[in-house]
Amino acid sequence: MPYNIAMVSDFFFPQSGGIESHIYQLSSKLIDRGHKVIIITHAYKGRTGVRYLTNGLKIYHVPFFVIYRETTFPTVFSFFPIFRNIVIREQIDIVHGHASLSSFCGEAILHARTMGLRTVFTDHSLFGFADAASILTNKLLKFTLSDVDHAICVSHTCKENTVLRASLDPLMVSVIPNAVVAENFCPLSHSSRAPDQIPISPADPRPSPTPIGPDDTITIVVISRLFYNKGTDLLIAAIPRILSSNPNTRFIIAGSGPKAIDLEQMLERNVLQDKVEMLGSVRHEEVRDVMVRGHIYLHPSLTEAFGTVIVEAASCGLYVVCTRVGGIPEVLPQHMTTFAKPEEDDLVVATSKAIAALRSNKVRTDRFHDQVKMMYSWRDVAERTERVYQGIIGDISPSEFYGYYPGQGWDASGDRVRSFALIDRLKRYYGCGVWAGKLFCLCVVIDFLIFVFLEMWFPRGNIDIARSWPKKRPAEKSSTRPIRSSRS
Repeated sequence: MPYNIAMVSDFFFPQSGGIESHIYQLSSKLIDRGHKVIIITHAYKGRTGVRYLTNGLKIYHVPFFVIYRETTFPTVFSFFPIFRNIVIREQIDIVHGHASLSSFCGEAILHARTMGLRTVFTDHSLFGFADAASILTNKLLKFTLSDVDHAICVSHTCKENTVLRASLDPLMVSVIPNAVVAENFCPLSHSSRAPDQIPISPADPRPSPTPIGPDDTITIVVISRLFYNKGTDLLIAAIPRILSSNPNTRFIIAGSGPKAIDLEQMLERNVLQDKVEMLGSVRHEEVRDVMVRGHIYLHPSLTEAFGTVIVEAASCGLYVVCTRVGGIPEVLPQHMTTFAKPEEDDLVVATSKAIAALRSNKVRTDRFHDQVKMMYSWRDVAERTERVYQGIIGDISPSEFYGYYPGQGWDASGDRVRSFALIDRLKRYYGCGVWAGKLFCLCVVIDFLIFVFLEMWFPRGNIDIARSWPKKRPAEKSSTRPIRSSRS
């Protein structure tokens, strides 16, 4: 059965990143599977109102005040009127929020439950438990997820983190990883071959690549936002030592952020401008062109729930050096990666080992693309997400969705099928803390009163229903060029 789905997050194109790419690719594949999908995000510079992307994907750019890193100012209630208007116009069945730090996401889940809609939340990040910022974030996440129907995490480490932070039932959290469009991240060796020459299986025989000689230059690529949590300080400390111990080595660094000035100062102090090329911010469609210029991809992140960029790098035929943090060890098999502790000394040693492995031809990077193509697929991600929708809507039984273990003595439905009754919702929020629980209940009551007011003074009959994007038959699709971008 097709569903009308609203993806809600502060993070979407034209800003580039893993969350933005995940939302776009997942939405596109769900549309291919017959569902209607819209995206609700805030207005970006030069992008306001309603936009259409390829395949009829509609984006609502809502004008809201942005405070930090493309996150809107949290107002709790002011988003409700326009959100209700969009949901009624598009006849939405399911609201799917993305990212813990997205104000739009948290508010949309609250308003959707007040309107009697099913909700799903996808967590893309890891957070701690000790510092003040993490404590506040975790309490807000607890507020957001106390009444959500189901949660999705991109790795098992991310699931464990989210379950602990939000005190969730583990059976209400599914693990669905990110993926890549492998065809968009082909190594140069694939670009020069005809499609019928590309091997079907990584076990197919293929001539060994030309080994890298001791005097050949090895290029190390880094593509990342230049923030503290992405390990930029670690990268700044390690680059001079890596270049000193491996003379025939150079770096290409793409990305922008507040740590860019520290990186430039390090290059000036050590006079490494001829060894390190800084490209600044690059668009997502340009990432492959940057990656294929290198041999090794270096990912020094301090925290990461999944790390889509390392899958893209492996697909481009790069050997990956990354820190053993978060969900990164779950992403790629060991023969594609060299792991390091998030420490300067260990990162330098791991990078030097990777360089030595490439020079001795011990690593067959020419096989990586075909292996990644078999491991990760957005179609598989969409199918698994669709099953979550079926579970919360009730198209599959609770025992089939959550699992049933004979003799365990628990009801498969239990409290996992969330009731929309206000008293039941207040019970769930009241357990969030001595003071926080009462504050959360007050927010829910106010939200309900606002909803009643809107229903009375702005009835649904006065809201025009938007026409769905016309679907073409497969024969018509093959002869029609896709629409790139338009306004309405």
